Amino acid sequence: MSNARDIIKRPIITEKSADLMENKQYTFDVDVRANKSQIKDAIEEIFEVKVASVNTVNYKGKSKRFGRFTGFTAKRKKAVVQLSADSKELDFFEA
Repeated sequence: MSNARDIIKRPIITEKSADLMENKQYTFDVDVRANKSQIKDAIEEIFEVKVASVNTVNYKGKSKRFGRFTGFTAKRKKAVVQLSADSKELDFFEA
């Protein structure tokens, strides 16, 4: 995964993540194969900010059924990124 945009898929915007944004913590959906150092480097490259820490959560795929066939949804990985105190805030709602 050489490209930073392949690692960071999209920001996650929920009520909880909006509350975390006040503390300079941002939530992203990331590639399941990415580790914390790759996520940190990708965020710093894309948004030109300084990252203090990265916390990740792995989600298993849920079992789904379609008629008599069963399968699983795709597994996901979520990263909560804490920016350093001297970094600018990210604004996802710009026009």
